[in-house]
Amino acid sequence: MSCYILNSDIALRSWRLVPYAYYIKGVRDAKGLKKDEFEFLLKCDGKTEITENSLLAEKFLDMGFIVPAKDGETLSEWQKHLNCDNRYFPAMEYAITGKCNYNCLHCFNAADNAPLMSEWTLDEAKTMLEQAQKCGLNAITLTGGEPMLHKNFFEIIEEIYKRGMYVAEINTNGHFINQAALDRMKALGCTPIIKISFDGIGHHDWLRNQEGAEGRALAALRLCKESGFEVWAQTNVHCLNIKTILPTAEMLDEMSVDEMRIIRTSESPRWKENSGDAQNPGGACLNVDEYYDEMFRFAAEYIKKPHKMDIDIWQFLTIFPVRKAFRVRPVECAEGEYRDSLPVCRGNRGKIAVAANGNVYPCLQLSGTYDARGELLGNIKTDDRILVSGLQMLLQGGKYLDEVCTTVKTLGDNNPKCGACEYFKYCVGGCRALAMAFTGEKLGSDIAKCVFFKRNCYERITELFDGWKNLAPIGAIGRE
Repeated sequence: MSCYILNSDIALRSWRLVPYAYYIKGVRDAKGLKKDEFEFLLKCDGKTEITENSLLAEKFLDMGFIVPAKDGETLSEWQKHLNCDNRYFPAMEYAITGKCNYNCLHCFNAADNAPLMSEWTLDEAKTMLEQAQKCGLNAITLTGGEPMLHKNFFEIIEEIYKRGMYVAEINTNGHFINQAALDRMKALGCTPIIKISFDGIGHHDWLRNQEGAEGRALAALRLCKESGFEVWAQTNVHCLNIKTILPTAEMLDEMSVDEMRIIRTSESPRWKENSGDAQNPGGACLNVDEYYDEMFRFAAEYIKKPHKMDIDIWQFLTIFPVRKAFRVRPVECAEGEYRDSLPVCRGNRGKIAVAANGNVYPCLQLSGTYDARGELLGNIKTDDRILVSGLQMLLQGGKYLDEVCTTVKTLGDNNPKCGACEYFKYCVGGCRALAMAFTGEKLGSDIAKCVFFKRNCYERITELFDGWKNLAPIGAIGRE
């Protein structure tokens, strides 16, 4: 007879439709197990003597999932099997405050130019995190507003780690980053990816509506790298700063920034108000054709020289220069990956987005749009049913779950133009945020993806990256 115990970084979980699964500490997504494997691991609690399944014991010993138990060893609270009476969601994007020390011209959280004043109190945050833990959530992204402006920022981090969850990312403008803050995060065991907004050399102050923001963002990027954090720069691109994007990327690469995310400043309600007029409601937005042309030119120039920094061009292309690999982003499904049952957005299906006012959204990038339309999928702070039943109610059924579980088949059936398109099995309808921006319809067409494929952008990119590894290859498609 033998007695085993789970390794300290393994925890068993069950959800509706996903009854046999486990988390590895610090890894966002749970992984599935076979029923007999799961039942064997349930017995690896440090006290149950096991007389059977020697092959499974050998397998999990070799994999490092279990070790022989020592007298008195017990599972931590996080490791103990948690049976969650809700659908599987591993992550949360949590806006702990809507307040910000900047007044960005493009803020997607806003339905207009009014300041956002909503915020979670520490007691409210504790209750919400308790509910998240009960639902089996694992990875938390802290965002805002400016999350570090919250007076209980570090206490909220402590509460996350107390419950066995972890902070995967922090989205920040960098204003409050200093050595003491980084040291305190490390002391809490919190070493997330730190994503700092930086909108191009000479243009950052204007978009952030704050004098001196550029210098502070660059100082924060340097300090985070020096302190051993993984650091990403998040860069909005529009008509006014497009010429600065390549020199900005060169500078960030020299600073050893890990990744630059280039995001087309899109048609959010606040950006339309601040950068457009009646004749030009898109304002300073690059239109779709301009965006693709400019990003193709940028990519061609970037790969001419050796670089280490990855580039993620939103809804267009990701470049991994060290690996000599690339992924064409409108290809959501590579050849053979399409299934009718896929959700219309896999990102939204795996992550619940919670705003500072308690509203839940498919993603926070849609929050301002939903608010402007008067659409509410649920509110954790004010909905009486949720206050009684908790976050779990939202993840069991209702409008929010219906929205994020909408399948690509439903999209295709309700949007015959998309469903009949020869590219549909690759783009699966495109980005829902862009579809709403372009058409006002949740199951509308993401026109940007139509343009991408019809302009042969896939072929242009694969030709540009000849000799590099294509991470999402597709088959031959009929061309005009």
